[in-house]
Amino acid sequence: MIAIVDYGAGNLNSVKKAFDHLGAEILVTDQPQTLATADKIVFPGVGHFSSLRTLDRSGMAKALLHAASTGKPLLGICLGMQWLFEGSEECNDISGAGIFPGKCRQFPSSVKSPHVGWNSVAAKEGSRLLRGVAQNSFVYYTHSFHAPLVTETTAATEYGLQFSGAVERGNIFGVQFHPEKSGDVGLSILKNFCEL
Repeated sequence: MIAIVDYGAGNLNSVKKAFDHLGAEILVTDQPQTLATADKIVFPGVGHFSSLRTLDRSGMAKALLHAASTGKPLLGICLGMQWLFEGSEECNDISGAGIFPGKCRQFPSSVKSPHVGWNSVAAKEGSRLLRGVAQNSFVYYTHSFHAPLVTETTAATEYGLQFSGAVERGNIFGVQFHPEKSGDVGLSILKNFCEL
């Protein structure tokens, strides 16, 4: 069973529909204890970094980190991926999980922000999440802040600068784009996650 984290700010309906389409057994939950019984966890997100404040209040942050530490596959989408980093300049008084190094930053003034629409991802070989995704496939983005390039970046995207489109370390995965809105490419990525 795949648990989809509901913390009051995620793009839950689209994510749920995508997994329903794939025939996955899913449960949308705001209960930290449910994460312990799930096989995999998806942490979607849309909105301001400050909305992650509820994760600490509800105990969900602790439950997510514990589940990840046990080797359970965890996928962060958009704001969910940004939470996997140390934090974001969008709200400096809230810490991220610190699983990946660095802070999320705003796009340079040379490009329009937010970054909304289709853009290509340059995927690295060996990514389990992006297995079978053609090089420079287009995916759908909508975000104002971006995660830095790190050793664990498995796909980079160019928009005013290069940033992490996807990251991967062991059982922990993150995508800045929205696979649930990225057509067949996005569905193939979610299918890969189901098969981990």
